Amino acid sequence: MDRILVTEKIAPEGLATLQAAAEVDVKLDLDTAALNNAIRDYDALVVRSATKVTADVIAAGERLRVIGRAGTGVDNIDVEAATRLGIIVVNAPASNNVAVAELAIGLLLDLSRQITQSHQSVQANKWERSKFMGWEVRGKTLGLVGLGRIGSEVARRARGLEMHILAYDPVVSFDRAAQIGVEIVTIEELLVRSDVVSIHVPLIDSTRNLFDAARISQMKRGAYLVNASRGGIVDESALLAALESNHLGGAATDVYNTEPPSGNVLIGHPKVITTPHIGASTAEAQMQTGTDVAEGILAALSGGTPRYAVNAPFVAPEAWNVLGPYIRLGQQMGALCMQLIQGPVRSYELEYCGELAELDTHPVRLAVLQGLLTATSVERITPVNAPLIARERGLRINERTCPEAEDYAGLLIIRVNTADEQRVFCGAVLRDEPHIIQADGYWVDFIPSGELLFTYHRDRPGMIGRVGAILGAADVNISGMYVGRLAPREQAMMVLTLDETLSPVVLDQIRAEPDIEKAYAVSLIKFNQ
Repeated sequence: MDRILVTEKIAPEGLATLQAAAEVDVKLDLDTAALNNAIRDYDALVVRSATKVTADVIAAGERLRVIGRAGTGVDNIDVEAATRLGIIVVNAPASNNVAVAELAIGLLLDLSRQITQSHQSVQANKWERSKFMGWEVRGKTLGLVGLGRIGSEVARRARGLEMHILAYDPVVSFDRAAQIGVEIVTIEELLVRSDVVSIHVPLIDSTRNLFDAARISQMKRGAYLVNASRGGIVDESALLAALESNHLGGAATDVYNTEPPSGNVLIGHPKVITTPHIGASTAEAQMQTGTDVAEGILAALSGGTPRYAVNAPFVAPEAWNVLGPYIRLGQQMGALCMQLIQGPVRSYELEYCGELAELDTHPVRLAVLQGLLTATSVERITPVNAPLIARERGLRINERTCPEAEDYAGLLIIRVNTADEQRVFCGAVLRDEPHIIQADGYWVDFIPSGELLFTYHRDRPGMIGRVGAILGAADVNISGMYVGRLAPREQAMMVLTLDETLSPVVLDQIRAEPDIEKAYAVSLIKFNQ
């Protein structure tokens, strides 16, 4: 049974989901040394934001196959190190969308009516009604830096408050923005026009200190800044200077460069509303977060593709029934090619035909890469690290599609270009099972699995019996036989599926038979997807 280590508290519903399918240990407050020592015995790790999953931690996880972050960001996980080792990283990006969006709107309203400050005044037995003159959000311009899941939810709620909404997001199309009533602009235009700027981008290299002194100075005088995304995006010293100079009217932040924010320059400032990183702290969000990450962990452990994998392709559930068998086919065809073609290869060509051409074929490409690399690598190869290792090895793949698939619903064709020839392999899905229907130009039909014997020989009477006799004498059982030939008594290929592994000694006996030009023992393992 798979073993899962949980190092931070997650919702009981998520924990119960994990416990129903695996052996789960909850060990809270582990220091780095304790985590490094413990992780060796686990197949999966579940964290929130406090646990730092460094490259050293990941390397120590000899059995580790998946890391789950019960939340949105993964900045506490070394995703690159995980990817290199073929470990899937999953998170729960959609679980707290509404919770964070509602907090952002709450902070906006708090700024407009000075709710926090007036509360503190009354708590101090003061009655200062005239001091807390506010402003209405209706008719004001809200600028959203980031129009992803959370930014879009903020936009929907701001429309209900009758605000005009601008957004800066290089990835979002004009059509998508128009659907939710948002005007796409440059970040410079957004800052100049917005009465309130709300930040909804991840913390990555390109967004670190995105709001520095120069950026903040571009904001409209008297504007307000809301940050419920990530600490590190706003230069806190620059923000303080803008508040002190009255360039900005106020700010609200739920996140900080260092958390907890001990000694932070913004804490206690009369123009700043501060909350303790509670964006996802609703009962509904926590339940959904725990459930989402648990489902992602279990999907990865079972060999599936988690819906919210950070470093692996997502396959929609409705497409999986069609695409899943082609992924298995791609893995086995790649492994088969690499074991039959043992000389230098210039490049590979993939052709997706029929129904396969109408799908997102990226997962199939990764499956082929996994198959090609596994046969020649001591590293654990998965769809996660396959592209990285392929680039390091200079492996070249060209792709094309074709709407026709002859007599099949779909075809996957691999053309292998060696120094002096092109070798062609073709596969299809029949009754939800992968089938090889052409190998090296010979028409065959077999399920690529387990132990196989390939012979390239002259088509002569008694050839099948001679090979069968050698296998029988070695106590190797034949479970299936498939023969393809170019013409009677000319070149032929025979594929035998075997119940036992073929020893090198028996393979040499077969190669020594007259009329057999080449013979290969092929072992096709079951891949994780």
